[in-house]
Amino acid sequence: LVISAGDLPMEYLDFIVSSLNKPLLFVFGNHNLEEFRLYHRTGALASTGTHLPLKPLPPEACHGTTYVGFKVHREGNLLVAGVSGSIRYNAGLSQYTERQMLFKLLKMLPRLLVNKLKYGRFVDIFLTHAPPEGIHDKEDPCHRGFRCYLWFMRTFKPRFMVHGHIHLYDMQDVRVSRYFDTTVINAYSHHILDFGV
Repeated sequence: LVISAGDLPMEYLDFIVSSLNKPLLFVFGNHNLEEFRLYHRTGALASTGTHLPLKPLPPEACHGTTYVGFKVHREGNLLVAGVSGSIRYNAGLSQYTERQMLFKLLKMLPRLLVNKLKYGRFVDIFLTHAPPEGIHDKEDPCHRGFRCYLWFMRTFKPRFMVHGHIHLYDMQDVRVSRYFDTTVINAYSHHILDFGV
């Protein structure tokens, strides 16, 4: 399984799927958003106030990938909750206020509860683009993390949270941290995760 935490061109994800012949789950970041609108239905773009008509996703747009933004998805034995976007720092696409992001997380609650009843756990991997507040984030306006992600990890106890967005120019910088029951991983460049499954 390959997971992408955003800001990669869809053509690159297509190449990864074709080369490795493995399932690929992804979320969008705040860049490389040319196909973002293809994956969102009316009302999904609350960050910009834009409402788009519902259009079917053309087959060539899928790139052999599975979009898990603002969804809870089961891939084999793994339960993945995905969240696209970054903290809002201008009027750009795929940017959200703290309140908007909390609302999006709450909308996933019914499926998370079903997972708990059916599989005995809410979620295994919390896949996001932005980091949580205070863990791997930066102080500048566009690289701040979301506080509501901390609540999500405390409440739903994913085994892993995988995020992107924060570039590691010094590969000695902290990339893996622990928050309660969750291992938080900055997937910048790449990271190999052993699930022991």
